[in-house]
Amino acid sequence: MPKIIGGSLHEHREQTRRRLFTAMSSLMADRGFDVITLADVAAAAGIGRTSVYNHFPDKESLLVGFITDETERYVETLERSLADVEDPIDQLSAYVRAQARLKRVYHLAPGPDLRSILSPATQQQVRGHVVLVERVLRRILLQGIASGAFPEQDVDTTVPLVNACLSSRRVPDGGPARDAAVEATVTFVLRAVGARVPVGV
Repeated sequence: MPKIIGGSLHEHREQTRRRLFTAMSSLMADRGFDVITLADVAAAAGIGRTSVYNHFPDKESLLVGFITDETERYVETLERSLADVEDPIDQLSAYVRAQARLKRVYHLAPGPDLRSILSPATQQQVRGHVVLVERVLRRILLQGIASGAFPEQDVDTTVPLVNACLSSRRVPDGGPARDAAVEATVTFVLRAVGARVPVGV
């Protein structure tokens, strides 16, 4: 019988999933998703290959689980950072900074674009994680419009345009150049949604 990790079966399952996600993240930073196997992930996680199937039936379902977990944890952190920020312009600035600094392993992985190798059903599930993040931006924009901080606009159009800008934006890895690129992105987005940007910014 496999050794139980942690003090209970629930804890064992959670820690096993965490090991698998960590292994997936590490492997995808080095090679394309298309060449990674479940056996590779199991070996990197220190888990028996057959045990992986108790959690995920195939590689694509593991990817969806990994992305969902990563996104939910990110959104929780983002929401905490916005909890004490009242001004919609400051909220949007914080949102853009967080998104600009975020390193998405699954977007930056070597090899083919994930959209070209995932099944349509999995692509739809992966798309679901974007909705969690877009929900935060939508709320900020609606509050800003209601308060007069942003002009009236079609939020259904603005949200995907802003996130498309942020998801395609690459900033330097560190140093003053990174900070300058992030702040330039903040200014661009604020102007794009019609926010009142301070003079000189």
